[in-house]
Amino acid sequence: MAQPWKVLESIPTIEGILELRQRGERDFLIMIGPQVLMNSLSNRSEIMLGQLGCQHVKGGSTPKVLVGGLGMGFTLRGVLDNLPVAAEVVVAELNPVVHGWCRGPLAAMTGHAIADPRVTVEIGDVSDHIARIAAGPAEGRYDAIILDLYRGPHAKTDAKSDPLYGSRAIEKMGNALKPNGVVAIWGEQYDEGFDRRLQNAGFTVTTPRPGKGGLRHVVFLGKRGKKSRIG
Repeated sequence: MAQPWKVLESIPTIEGILELRQRGERDFLIMIGPQVLMNSLSNRSEIMLGQLGCQHVKGGSTPKVLVGGLGMGFTLRGVLDNLPVAAEVVVAELNPVVHGWCRGPLAAMTGHAIADPRVTVEIGDVSDHIARIAAGPAEGRYDAIILDLYRGPHAKTDAKSDPLYGSRAIEKMGNALKPNGVVAIWGEQYDEGFDRRLQNAGFTVTTPRPGKGGLRHVVFLGKRGKKSRIG
């Protein structure tokens, strides 16, 4: 008989009640209302998202990477495992309680990724962070921007004005990247419109689906050309 879930913490948000639940030693859920956002036992697409987003800088000396959305920390773990010791990783996480969970009850599952000295956490909206970097000097730009957000691109995304996946947001991401930089974006399902918007912005796009069998989420992997800015 399965053990019952224990609610470790529950907080109200504008989108519903955000909860961390646990049963057993390594079985955790992050939920918002009735929706499961993350399951600690189903993390292959998150790990691969981090790995794929950093594979082009794995041999670099001082790469700089932005991770949007902390979740349980599995994407961050995938990023760190593919970067050198002198890398810089900025994590933009909207909710400070999630940061606390990754430093507390979830920490051991990712080898305490959030405490890695390469990591800096910024509490705030990743779209605001990207806009700020895109408008700033070239030295602030990233080698990779990796988005692991529970609502990925989908058919109802506003094609122009969505703050993360619309064409305006894609332009800002491109301008926040160094030449030959990469975006890696988690999606629950493949979305043709988002793929097309990335290509229209000058990205070369592939859409791998990590794993074999079962539910296989998609990674939108877009590489910039040598052109220094988009738009």
